[in-house]
Amino acid sequence: MAERIEAEEEDRRSAWVVLPAFNEEEALGSLLDGIAAALDGAGMPYRVVVVDDGSRDRTLAIAEELAWRLPVEIVRHPANQGLGAALRDGLTHAAGRAAPGDAVVTLDADGSQPAGLIPRLVERLDEGFDVVIASRYRPGSAVHGVPARRRALSYWGGWLFRVLFPTPGVRDYTCGFRAYRAGVLQEAIAEEGAALFDQDGFQCMVDLLLKLRRRGATFAEEPLVLRYDQKRGASKMRVARTIGTTLALLVRRRLGR
Repeated sequence: MAERIEAEEEDRRSAWVVLPAFNEEEALGSLLDGIAAALDGAGMPYRVVVVDDGSRDRTLAIAEELAWRLPVEIVRHPANQGLGAALRDGLTHAAGRAAPGDAVVTLDADGSQPAGLIPRLVERLDEGFDVVIASRYRPGSAVHGVPARRRALSYWGGWLFRVLFPTPGVRDYTCGFRAYRAGVLQEAIAEEGAALFDQDGFQCMVDLLLKLRRRGATFAEEPLVLRYDQKRGASKMRVARTIGTTLALLVRRRLGR
C-alpha cells in the first residue's frame, strides 16, 4: 500500500516556482506564504527557487529563515547581475532538477502578481501547451495602479510585437508571470546553452518567448489581475531604457540575428 501511494506521488506534476529577487524584503515573506497557500490548497507538490540577485537588504535572510518551514531553495549572486542573469540561473537550476513533465513557473517577487493564479497556469499545461502566460490582455484581466502613460506604452508595444512576431495564443509578450513545461526548457537549454539567456535586462522575457516560439513551442494565456498598487518597494525597471533595448532586440530578431 505504501509503495502504491509513493508511486502515485511521483506521477503527480510538481511545480518549481522561480523568484528572481533584488531588494524585496518587504514583499518576499508574504509572497512565499501566498505561494505555499495556493499550491498546498491545490494539492500540488512544489519547490520555490529564490534567486537573490545581490540584494543589499534582508531578502537573503528572509529566504533563509523561511527555508526552515517551506520548500525553498536559494541561488545567490554575491553582486547584482540583473534580471536576465537571475532568470537564467533560476530557470537553469529548476530545469536541472525537475522531471520533464513538471512545471517551471516564474513571477515577480514584488507582490504585484497573484500567487493564487499559479495552479491554473500549471493546469493549462495538461491541455497540451508548452507555455502558459498570465496575460493583461485577455477578457477578465485587469490592471490596477499602473500609470496611464506606462499602460499606453505597454499596449502599443504589445501591438508591435503582434505585428512583427504573430504567435498563436499570445497577446502579452512581456509579462514574466508564466508556466513552462520543464521538458521544453530542458531541451532548449541542452541545445542552445548560454545563448538561450543572452539578454541582461527586462527584455529577457520577450527574448525567451521568441526563442521558444522559434523552436515550435505552443502557447496559451490566462487572464491576470495585476495589482501594481500592491507592489512593495521601488520599481527596478527603467522605462525609457527598457523600451530602447526591447526595440533594438525586436529589430535584431526580425533580421534573424
